[in-house]
Amino acid sequence: MGQRNSENLSAVQFHESYAYEDFVGGFRPSVRKGQLVFEAKDGAFLRLCEEAKANPETDIPYVMLIDEINRGNLSRVFGELLMLIEPDKRDSAHAIELQHRRHMEGKGSNLGDESFYVPPNIYIVGTMNLADRSLTGMNIAMRRRFAFFDLRPRFDSKRFREWLNDRKMPIDLRNRICEKMESLNKVIQNDPSLGENYAIGHSFFCPDGDGEIDDWKKWHQSVVDQEIRPLLKEYWFDDPEKADDQADKLLAGE
Repeated sequence: MGQRNSENLSAVQFHESYAYEDFVGGFRPSVRKGQLVFEAKDGAFLRLCEEAKANPETDIPYVMLIDEINRGNLSRVFGELLMLIEPDKRDSAHAIELQHRRHMEGKGSNLGDESFYVPPNIYIVGTMNLADRSLTGMNIAMRRRFAFFDLRPRFDSKRFREWLNDRKMPIDLRNRICEKMESLNKVIQNDPSLGENYAIGHSFFCPDGDGEIDDWKKWHQSVVDQEIRPLLKEYWFDDPEKADDQADKLLAGE
């Protein structure tokens, strides 16, 4: 969007139980006067589309952020959106009738035929972790509708080092973290059973908040022993000595 603007952003997280009714809309259970009823309700994406249609002239685009996009049943969640999100179908000429009739709060009830299309000022951004063995990749029909960008650990990033400096991390610790983690990631990337998708990211070494840490050595040891070491033991579950050896190298020199 080019700026922080929560009003133009909607975020959801896909999981095995996430459905079309949650994302686009459908009949959802509700209680009225002590009775269980089903009401037509809009999902997160449909609500964002209504906002975008109401503000076509704004310079700030609308963004639907989908975390863990490959954890959901994409054809089940997206339904006819597989067609409507294509760039050449973002107009009323390609509108379709919704599967449910909506009741928009404050707008009254619309019981006639309804049509829906995805406006051109909406972007869909999905994140996915390819290292999770329990997940399969996106199907081809979905994949061809997205551009893909790899986000790699950036321990060599000048911005990351400056961020750590702003939190008053000792320079020698900062340099040791960056150098040793880059070495560890090379070992992981060169392992035929793992590969580059299993590289460990720099977020493990981002202290929470803006407050200062009194004992940086203790903080670093806790990160390695309680977060990195268990992760390495999961990576090399059949070679625990290798996992411990690589974790011990991160603490060497302290």
